[in-house]
Amino acid sequence: MATKKVSTFNLPRPDQIKAYLDQYVIGQEEAKKVLSVAVYNHYKKISHNSISTEMELGKSNVILLGDTGCGKTLLVKTIAKLLNVPCYIQDCTKITASGYVGSDVEDCLAGLLRSCNYDMDAAQLGIIMLDEGDKIAKKEAGPSITRDVSGECVQQSLLKIVEGDLVGVPPAGGRKHPEQPLLYVNTENILFILSGAFVGLNEIIEKRLGGGRIGFGQEVIQRSEEECLKYATPQDIRDFGFIPEFIGRFPIITNVEPLSEESLVTILKEPKNALVKQYTALMEMDNVKLTFTDDALFEIAKVANKLKTGARGLRTVMETIMTDIMYECPAKAAKSRGMYKLTIDKDTVVAKTEYKFKNLKEAS
Repeated sequence: MATKKVSTFNLPRPDQIKAYLDQYVIGQEEAKKVLSVAVYNHYKKISHNSISTEMELGKSNVILLGDTGCGKTLLVKTIAKLLNVPCYIQDCTKITASGYVGSDVEDCLAGLLRSCNYDMDAAQLGIIMLDEGDKIAKKEAGPSITRDVSGECVQQSLLKIVEGDLVGVPPAGGRKHPEQPLLYVNTENILFILSGAFVGLNEIIEKRLGGGRIGFGQEVIQRSEEECLKYATPQDIRDFGFIPEFIGRFPIITNVEPLSEESLVTILKEPKNALVKQYTALMEMDNVKLTFTDDALFEIAKVANKLKTGARGLRTVMETIMTDIMYECPAKAAKSRGMYKLTIDKDTVVAKTEYKFKNLKEAS
């Protein structure tokens, strides 16, 4: 991957960053706005600190909350693509404290280096997404006789990496060895984004906001999970199981919202990489003209919504519908003269999905 340094001369404005995100990510207006400003300020900070010694600007690391399949990873990857900087997605469920089975915290830096073919200058301006970040929360509220090697210990190990330090990384990743030469990465200008579903955080926020009824005649205040996440504070994240020193290094908190059926339909057909466009292009290569009716798209969204995996569920449903069709149509097209036309309607979707996804509950 060829990368170039981001400077204030080619850095898009926040509104331009959001406009680019709008082409690929449906909805999530607040998250797109917050991320656009955070990224813009981060790279302005790098430019400022490189020429000014009087005042050093701080980092704009971000916590991105929200359910799976709602666009967190896509947002980060799309921003990195626009800025032409390397990006690495680190699965935090694999990280443990040094010396224990699992991945070391430095593996995220090794992955970032691999993503740009070990171009050190590019890597030091990259973006690291700590995905499933809620999995490194402390496992116990109180003291324990055993080390929390995949929770608090990992947070402690990540502190200096996230804040900015010169970190030794094995050239090929994996564990460090005394005789092994290391590559030293300066993390001062790397943007870190901690993301995760943070299941249960809404209850902590709801309790702090004073939801429910107190005394006779008091109005019951009920907030949805996504509404609660809008009001998340560092204290809430701390109560969830993060140490104050770690949370203090992520000054920006935002969230993505669950996707409605209408949003899922839009995702199916409008983005540049929309699934309908992908399957249409695949079928055109076999001389098949594929179209979907509006009723079919809404039925697909309805079934996907029951899977409770966000936009990822759309691909599962589409594959269920299209597997037999993609198996049969190339042969039919070969026998026909000209373009073979095929329309997917609601009845087709119901017939293909009714049995497999029977009795699934609606996503709440």
